Amino acid sequence: MVSTRRVEHQTGLFDSEVVEPHPRTITQLRKAAATCERCPLFENATQTVFGEGPADAPVVFVGEQPGDQEDLQGKPFVGPAGRMFDRALEEAGIDRKRVYVTNAVKHFKFEPRGKRRLHKKPNAYEIDRCRWWLDREITVIEPQLAVALGVTAARGLLSRAVTIARVRGDFIPLRDGVEAFVTVHPSSLLRAPDEAARAQEYAKFVHDMQLIARHVPAIRA
Repeated sequence: MVSTRRVEHQTGLFDSEVVEPHPRTITQLRKAAATCERCPLFENATQTVFGEGPADAPVVFVGEQPGDQEDLQGKPFVGPAGRMFDRALEEAGIDRKRVYVTNAVKHFKFEPRGKRRLHKKPNAYEIDRCRWWLDREITVIEPQLAVALGVTAARGLLSRAVTIARVRGDFIPLRDGVEAFVTVHPSSLLRAPDEAARAQEYAKFVHDMQLIARHVPAIRA
């Protein structure tokens, strides 16, 4: 079993960290992440929710963290935001089977409220601690493009805080031929104040997906 507890320093994307042995495939990473205790979030979550998709996907989509349904099912983007995401991909002509989908944080962070579990935003420490897994997903897959869905994902991917409005729609060089693209998280579309606002924000999100499809034609349906 791969240990994830021996840590010498915080890392950014592609930086090395003393954790041996390094998993070298997505299957090995998923198995190792199942017992991750790098931050306290594992204590209350049902399970680790690791990424899914082709191990050689040309595009990796990075969300924030698992939600309630993702935590229960063990799969990323299967709740309401996931359905919105799938709809936008389809309208943009993107085949989800050709992309890899993951989260910046692999455990569900929530606040109990009666029988409900209300989503809580991961903090900087939790994002930074989970970056080890995201770094290695990107390194193993070697995509052409990594897409950050929301500010949490952007911090995990870029190793710094950013304002979406300032970088949205830009293709940002990272390293070794990998680029980043930042847009909103599909859950934000569900929180729009009214139907007109939802339609407007959804159209912008689909436009971002179309930009991605044109930039990386290999993911088109």
